[in-house]
Amino acid sequence: MTANSRTISMMERPVSSGFHSNLSAGTAFALRKTSSRACLMTSIVCSCNRMATRFYAAASILCVVLDPRITRLAELLCDHSLRLDGDDKLLIHAFDIPNEATAELVRVAQSRGAQVVLRLESNVVRRQLLMNIEDRNIETIAGIEAHEMEQMTSYLALRGSDNITEHADVPSERLQAWGKLYSQPVVFGIRVPKTKWSVLRWPTSSMAQAAGMSTAAFEDFYFKACTLDYSKMAVACDPLGDLMNRTDKVRVVGPGDTDFTLSIKDIGAVPCTGQANIPDGECFSAPVRESVNGIVQFNTASLFEGTVFENIRYVIKDGKIIEASAGGNTEKLNSILDRDEGARYFGEFAIGFNPHVLHPMK
Repeated sequence: MTANSRTISMMERPVSSGFHSNLSAGTAFALRKTSSRACLMTSIVCSCNRMATRFYAAASILCVVLDPRITRLAELLCDHSLRLDGDDKLLIHAFDIPNEATAELVRVAQSRGAQVVLRLESNVVRRQLLMNIEDRNIETIAGIEAHEMEQMTSYLALRGSDNITEHADVPSERLQAWGKLYSQPVVFGIRVPKTKWSVLRWPTSSMAQAAGMSTAAFEDFYFKACTLDYSKMAVACDPLGDLMNRTDKVRVVGPGDTDFTLSIKDIGAVPCTGQANIPDGECFSAPVRESVNGIVQFNTASLFEGTVFENIRYVIKDGKIIEASAGGNTEKLNSILDRDEGARYFGEFAIGFNPHVLHPMK
C-alpha cells in the first residue's frame, strides 16, 4: 500500500439511508479501486444488517459494484430468453426497478449488439394516471405505444413495487377500459404475437412480506428460481410433454371441494423453460372448451389488478363457471368474470416444475 492510500472509515464516508434505498433488491455492493494506487480491503456490515459489504479504500472516487446475480440474470434474459443479436431492437420496460439493475440490462443488451429503447415507469404514478383516465386518453397512449412496439423485435419488462396492492382502489371500469383499449391492441395485438418477449417481477420487501419471508431470504429464493439451468430443464421435461400430448381425460382432486375433470385431447402441450415468463418451469396445454366439469376450490391467494383474492371457489358446468365466490371480494371477482364472453371459460391447464418454487405466494 502506498503512502497515499488509506482506509476510509465510516465516519469519513457515512452510508446514508438514501444510499441504501438505491441498493435494494439484491444489489449487494462493494467499493472498489478506481485508480492505479494500491488498495486495502476492509469489511463492515451495513447498518441495515441485510448484507455484508466490502470496502476497497484508496484516495479515489467511491464506486458501486453490482451483485453478480443481477449480471447473471441480465445475461440469461438477453442470451437464453430473448436470444439478442445485432438485428434486434429491444424495448426495456422497467417499473420501480433499481437504476443499477436497469443499467446492467442495458449494458448486457448493447454488448450483444441490440439497439435499446428504454421506458421507465412508476406504479404510484401509473395509479394516478388510471384513477380518472378517459377512454380517449387510453386510445392516445395505445396509439403512441402501438407505433413504438411495431418498431421492436424484442420486449423485456421488469416490474417491482413497494406496494403490491397499489392499484387496489383504481375503479374497476377504468381497469376494464385499459384492458380493452390498451392491452388488447398493444399487448395481445402486437407485443405477444410479433416480438420475442420476456416479463418478470422484481424482488421487493413487499413481495417478501407476501411470501412470509425476510427480504434477504426472498432475494436468495428469487435469483435461484430465475437463474437455474433452463437447458437441463428443457431436457428433463420432455417426458411430461410427451405424456400430455397423448392424454385425453384429466381428473384433478385436491383440498377442499376440488374435484373436476377436463379433456386436453389433440390440443398439444408446450414446455416453458425460460423463454418468456421468468421464473419459469411448466408444461401447459388448454382444455377442450366445454369439457371442464366440477368444482375448483383454490387453496392459494391470487393477486390481480391490486386486489388479493382468497378462498376462490368455482362451480363449472360444460366448461363455463356458473358460480364464483371469493369471500369479501365475491362481487369484484364476478365483475371480472363478466368482462367478456370468454372470461368464464378456462384457457389453460398447466403443470409447474421449477425445483425452487415449492410454496405459493400472493
